[in-house]
Amino acid sequence: MTVTELDHVVVLAGGLSPERDVSLRSGRRVRDALEEAGVDARIADADAALIPALLADRPSAVFPVVHGSYGEDGAIREILDLVGVPYVGSVASACRAAFDKPTAKALVAAAGIATPSSVALPREIFHDLGATAVIERVITRLGLPLFVKPARGGSSLGASPVRTAAELPTAIVSCFAYGDTALIERLIEGTEIAVSVVDLGDGPRPLPAVEIVPGAGQYDYAARYTAGQTEFYAPARLPDAAADAAAKAATCAHSALGLRDISRTDMIVSDSGEVHFLEVNVSPGMTETSTLPMALDAAGHRFGTACLTLLDLAASRGH
Repeated sequence: MTVTELDHVVVLAGGLSPERDVSLRSGRRVRDALEEAGVDARIADADAALIPALLADRPSAVFPVVHGSYGEDGAIREILDLVGVPYVGSVASACRAAFDKPTAKALVAAAGIATPSSVALPREIFHDLGATAVIERVITRLGLPLFVKPARGGSSLGASPVRTAAELPTAIVSCFAYGDTALIERLIEGTEIAVSVVDLGDGPRPLPAVEIVPGAGQYDYAARYTAGQTEFYAPARLPDAAADAAAKAATCAHSALGLRDISRTDMIVSDSGEVHFLEVNVSPGMTETSTLPMALDAAGHRFGTACLTLLDLAASRGH
């Protein structure tokens, strides 16, 4: 299929997760870039009107940019499969594996990628076995400092570093505001990077790593999406060996999880140069402060052209 056959494209954005506003920003940017490239694109929300709209006016392809919950856990991909429309991105089963952080960590660790030691504990464990006893064992096993985040979710919501034992209970409570299972992992000090992998028709290829330097010290929700709160370096200021290792790790994670088209892997490069996998995102942000568009630019790709190529490839696959 040629680009000219993409006569009608839907950018799927919104949804009801806490990341709705970011998703809408991503959707508007993708739509605007596609329209500049000469393709008719409209934004559709992930709501009760979606299925009737897709059936009544079947698009050439769909570009999902719904973040969080069912936007990344495979559910919305299942719906697109049920409707029978092609879409950019990974299939539902791969999304489910990637969205659950403990599962993703286990799969990439089995593929030989380093990832911080961790435990995943549901809310009930702290209640039934006693929070104090559980917390004591976590610190004994993993040490300090730690990082706590929901096992499922994104945009750093409910995530926080823990540098003293006294901070851990509060961090766990904050985490449970966004999910029922807490992933508690050893905090690795070093350079925070994001490495996107994109398949523009010649197989998955890593883009240059983007280095993330939050002004307030933590890459939280505000630091991610408020212009000026974080410094980004694309490509990252890494030694060649570390940059190569990060690129290989992101590509390996993409493959180990069975991902397709696009992904973004978040990692820490320790002071000794070792790359540590943190998590992977199957529906990366596309806003002005998101790292995937920065990486595309650093690699010499125009954002709109890349989005158009991904849609063209999806349409060529068909349903």
